[in-house]
Order: sequence, then C-alpha cells, then structure tokens
Amino acid sequence: MDIFNFYMPTRLFFGQGAVKKLARAKLPAGKGLIITGGTSTTRLGYVDKVAGALREGGHETIVYNKVQPNPTIEGVRECAALCRAEGCTFVAGLGGGSSIDTAKAVAIMATNEGDWWDYIHGGTGKGQRIKNDGLPLIAIPTTAGTGTEADPWTVVTNGEEKIGGGGDKCFPTISVVDPGFMMTVPPHLTAYQGFDALFHACEGYIATCASPVSEMFSLKAVELIAGALPEAVHNGGNADARADVALGSTLAGFVETLSSCTGEHAIEHALSAYHPALPHGAGLIMISEAYWKRFFASSGERLTALSRAMGKKDAAAPEDFIACLQSLRKACDVQTLRMSGYGIEPSDFGKIADNAQSTMGNLFRLDPRPLSREDIMEILAESYQ
Repeated sequence: MDIFNFYMPTRLFFGQGAVKKLARAKLPAGKGLIITGGTSTTRLGYVDKVAGALREGGHETIVYNKVQPNPTIEGVRECAALCRAEGCTFVAGLGGGSSIDTAKAVAIMATNEGDWWDYIHGGTGKGQRIKNDGLPLIAIPTTAGTGTEADPWTVVTNGEEKIGGGGDKCFPTISVVDPGFMMTVPPHLTAYQGFDALFHACEGYIATCASPVSEMFSLKAVELIAGALPEAVHNGGNADARADVALGSTLAGFVETLSSCTGEHAIEHALSAYHPALPHGAGLIMISEAYWKRFFASSGERLTALSRAMGKKDAAAPEDFIACLQSLRKACDVQTLRMSGYGIEPSDFGKIADNAQSTMGNLFRLDPRPLSREDIMEILAESYQ
C-alpha cells in the first residue's frame, strides 16, 4: 500500500440547530466579520442566528454582504480591506461556497502581505507561498455542494481566470453544517449543487492520488447524494433528504482534502470563467457523460464500484456508471441542460481548452489517463447542444 497523508484540522458541528454551538466556540476576543452575499441569508434570518450565537459567546460582529455567486478578486480585496480597517479577529463565511471561499481568502489576506492573487498557482497568479496562518475562520454553508467547509481550497475569479487555490492554512477552524439552513434552496439549484458534490466524490475516487481513506469517504458520499438528491429536489422540505445530501457534500469535501478533483472540474471552471451566468454544477452536468466515457479502459473497476454506490447493485461494467448518471439527471430534472442556453458556442472550444490547461492544468495530471487539448475539445463538442 502506498504512503498517504491524512490532515483535517477543522472542528465540525453537524445537524439541525448546530449553529447554536457557536455560542461556546473557542474564538479570539474581539470583533468578527460575517461574510455573506445577496439578501437571502439576511431575509431568512441566518445572519441574525449566527450573530446571535456569537453575541451569546461574547463577540461583536459586523457584516459584509456583497459576495457574488462567482466570487471575484475585486470583492475579496474590498472585503479584506474592511476586515483590516475594523480590526476583526476572526471571520465567518455564511452562505454558498462563494461566501466561504471569500472568507478563506480574506482570512489569509488579513495576516499576510500583498494580494490573494500572489498566492495563486496557475494562470497569472504569482505562485507565492502563504507564510502566516490566517485569521480563525468559521464556515457555515447554506447550500450542499462545494464541501468547502471540509477542505482547504478556494475558487476565485480574476477576469477570465477562475482558479482554485489555498493550502493547509486555509482550513476552516470551525465548520457548522446545519441542514436547517438549506431547506429553502430552489429545486434547480439543489440539483446543480448536489451534482457538484457528487462529482467531487467521484473524481476523487478515480484520481491517481486517491487513498484508502479518501475512497471510503467517496463511496459513502456518492451513496448519500445519489440516494437522497431526487427527493431533496422535488420535496425540499424533507429534512432527512436535506440532511443526507448535506452530509454527502461534507464527506465529498473530505475527499477534496484527502484526494483531489480531476480534469472535469478544470474544464468546467474554464466554461464558467468565460460564461459567469453558467452555474458550476450545471456545467459539470453538461460535460459529465463525455468526460467519464474517457476512462472506461483505465478505470473500469472503479466506475463499476461508483455505479453500485449510486444504487445499481448489479453493476458489472463501467458503462453502468453512465446509465446511473443519466438516471439521476432525469430524476432531478436536469437532463435537458444546453450549453447554447448560456451563450457557449463551438467556436469557443479552443480557448476554453487552453484556459483549462493554463489555469488548472494540474488537475489533468491526476486523471487516470492523460487528456490532451484535442480530448478536451472533443469532450466539449460531444456535450454541446
């Protein structure tokens, strides 16, 4: 058995009402910055619940509420400037992956010199090492998809570059996964986010850096998500289904920590970098069948195991995995997604392939077999509608 590494320093609280645990959390004295986006977290009372729990623990808070669905470097800089000016001693990311990823970058910028893009490897990033620990970070997801509450990674967009970054200093100090915060996510977004989490687990299972521990989390995450996502989509008030998908997403975050995403995510990041209106999960769904077909020969046994985890207990061939994906897409009403509906054109495929390789090319090195520029363009062409 190969040597593998397990490092997961985040204290995780999971379950209905878990946000109350923040009242007794060990945090530095001083003011906290709650980082969120839009209006829903305020309108639904989540900001007040988080602020109330922290206030009970003796902490004053202020709120930054301008995070965009695809967080930008400009937003990160603005939020970091507020954090420094207010002398905040910890940060809390409340919302989808965008809010938590912004909070991770802000926590680092508050204690390190320069700009977040100085610490990005790929594209125009300067590839510097993060020297100092960031501010203590609380991650509180209101969606079940990114798993960023259980990994040390961020995704930030700078112009036409949408690049993941981070490292051990970007782990949340505390993560609170309260399924009660996820009950009102609309059906289509529930589906997109759930598929994102599913592919985190599946990609981590076939990645060349997978380990026995990551494989365990992968299969359980796939089982939970595939089993509960259709019900969560069609009956969002089903607390058990919401909790299963939330737990599956968090376990898939462990997979991202212990293994890695692969080329599927690199391709989609390039797609949504050029077309920001494209939800990340929707882009993954669009390219998934063409991408996964490339690994029948190299990863047949693993694809068969994933099929069984998705509920096809008699799976005997890698092609069964594609059938499972198709079935889950139909069950979640996302089988008719079209690239053309988001302004993507076949003439874009070359620059998308180049962007994927230049910004997140390291992920392709973890695919079970190499994917060339031509392979990427063929995946896009086969997925196009």
